Amino acid sequence: MAQPRRIEPDLQFVKELQAVGGESLKKCYQCATCSVACPISPSTNPYPRKEMLWAQWGLKDRLLNDVDIWLCYNCGACSDLCPRGAKPGDLLAALRNMAYQKLSAPNIIGKWMSSATYLPVLIGIPALLFLVVWFIRAQIIGSAFPLTKEGKVVYGLLFPGDFTIDPIFVTTFTLMMLVFFCGVKSLISSFKAEGEILFLGKKKSWIACLIDVVMGEIMTHKKFQDCGADKADRKIGHMVLFYGFLCLAVVTGVVAVGHWAGYNIGGWLGGNEANAPNWLKTLVAIGHVTHTPMAQTNMVKILGNIGAVCLLIGLSLLTFRRVTLNPKRSSSTFYDWYLLGVIWAVTLTGIGSELLRLANVKYLAYPMYYLHLVAVFMLFAYLPWSKLGHLVYRTAALTYARYMGRKVL
Repeated sequence: MAQPRRIEPDLQFVKELQAVGGESLKKCYQCATCSVACPISPSTNPYPRKEMLWAQWGLKDRLLNDVDIWLCYNCGACSDLCPRGAKPGDLLAALRNMAYQKLSAPNIIGKWMSSATYLPVLIGIPALLFLVVWFIRAQIIGSAFPLTKEGKVVYGLLFPGDFTIDPIFVTTFTLMMLVFFCGVKSLISSFKAEGEILFLGKKKSWIACLIDVVMGEIMTHKKFQDCGADKADRKIGHMVLFYGFLCLAVVTGVVAVGHWAGYNIGGWLGGNEANAPNWLKTLVAIGHVTHTPMAQTNMVKILGNIGAVCLLIGLSLLTFRRVTLNPKRSSSTFYDWYLLGVIWAVTLTGIGSELLRLANVKYLAYPMYYLHLVAVFMLFAYLPWSKLGHLVYRTAALTYARYMGRKVL
């Protein structure tokens, strides 16, 4: 005979959940239409019906430790067909937003990311940081809007990479990865396997499961397609945006390696690399090719411009989709608009910085580049607490689910 279990509802959690996007959860009357409608929910203990019930009961720990909230891609099929307008998709999205705050330390940043009230703080931190750098450099070189001897705008004159931009962003990136590492570790340890899993054949390793997820789902966005043919615009928007970021990540990596492993080495050698090993000569050559600012015909520059165009296309599709959402079936939260807003800011200021530099309008170029630095900092420094953090946390959850056998065949 099963032993009774004491249920202790957390009413404060229910209020918090309603505040971050789950405001309609009490409309659910457990008809299970949502679980039946979902094309990617596993047949055993399908979501989101049980999550709707747990949310009504205020079972905070059970919900935030539930792997299934990460398996949902929020296509909206469950919300579209819900006869009561309970918006199950919004509930799972709200749970993920709450999980970001729990997983990523310090938690105060998660609190700031939960409401537009703290947006001035989020903007103010990098704005003040780069304003101080601008002021100090202007005092050193004697100009707040410097030009080269040829009269050209070069952002490195005011914000030199070696001792301003690179140290700031390398430190930011390192701390971000540390937060993600701790968050993923906490996430995996919080999941509980639902009974014994029967495998036919050899069980895959964690690495094999991770490769399957990255190649079979992340790179292809297959689950967006599985969510329904009518969601094609959503898949295209996310996929174009994803590959736009991938192009820019490659460009950033090539430029960084070329600069630090090539251009600087060439400087240290003083042009006397004739007797250096061939591999060192190759690095120096790469460093000179990728030294910024690059010509528009440079292949690395072309790839960067392609990435910027992809961001514009993806952002336009996703923004249009979110603006035209039916509020009776799905709603947008600060998390949604913050991410779109920051990526728009990164994209437009990045393109603006390039065009104004080429036009050589120094009084507009430097302020635009300053805004670009602020936007990029906001994107990456706060990434573990933003909606974009799902790129890491969802990948970890999908890998865990595949490893444990909880996946749609």
